[in-house]
Amino acid sequence: MSVRNLIDITDLTVEEIDQLIATAEDIIAQPEKYQDACAHKQLATLFFEPSTRTRLSFESAMLALGGKTLGFSAANSSSAAKGETVGDTVHTVSCYADIIAMRHPNEGAPYAAAQFSEVPIINAGDGGHNHPTQTLTDLLTIHREKGRLNGFTIGFCGDLKFGRTVHSLVNALSRQSGIRFFFISPEELKMPGYIKESVLDKNAIPYEETGSLEEAMPQLDILYMTRVQKERFFNEADYVRLKDTYVLDPEKLLPAKEDLTILHPLPRVNEITVAVDRDPRAAYWKQVKNGKFIRMALIMKLLDIRV
Repeated sequence: MSVRNLIDITDLTVEEIDQLIATAEDIIAQPEKYQDACAHKQLATLFFEPSTRTRLSFESAMLALGGKTLGFSAANSSSAAKGETVGDTVHTVSCYADIIAMRHPNEGAPYAAAQFSEVPIINAGDGGHNHPTQTLTDLLTIHREKGRLNGFTIGFCGDLKFGRTVHSLVNALSRQSGIRFFFISPEELKMPGYIKESVLDKNAIPYEETGSLEEAMPQLDILYMTRVQKERFFNEADYVRLKDTYVLDPEKLLPAKEDLTILHPLPRVNEITVAVDRDPRAAYWKQVKNGKFIRMALIMKLLDIRV
């Protein structure tokens, strides 16, 4: 039987994403039904780059399915510190585990690793490129908050150049009908041209680019905030100059729609003030919870486990 991987969100059809969301909804409603679904299965988390939510949500997901976890949370705690290639590391770990979740700072590393693995590989983030399981988390959250995945205007604000969560979600939503995008960023952190050309322009999907959050706010059904990522900058001065370009606070939300949904993949630094947490439109802590449930659904799918 061939191994199924998740490297890019487009590896899943729209129908498969709908099925994963339905499974996650059922897990939320009936968690006890799934508590032994992955008994005697092992998930390896290979994180060559720091992570809190993604790594722990994968581990929490597998434990909630009755499985076990193993792995490492930093490259310097693995044989990579001795010079071992990613391919050899993954090939080795695939001898011990049934499925692997992998994060790496280099774009394309999970795809390359999949060529050496005997078990499914899940891309848990590769550089500034892609983050498909965060996208599944976002889609589940949008579905739970809005009741649909189509027919709305969504604004992405902050680091759109290096934001792998943004790139993945734009790819996913571009396959839905009636989506309009606002890209809100400083000039230096604009959405990459290849995404605009190959995804949006190619499919005649409407979008606007602006440097003003205030200008876009009244038109948004969903606001997706992102942090300016210090780890993606080569120049400390550029990071310092750009890091506080957008700070969402209660005052900036005054012209927003009453049913606006505010998302953020986290971690945040200062781009959303703590005061916004009390706004009923803030859904980013719900996102955190939803990440566990959608990853439970994905693990079962890639292991071909049905309950």
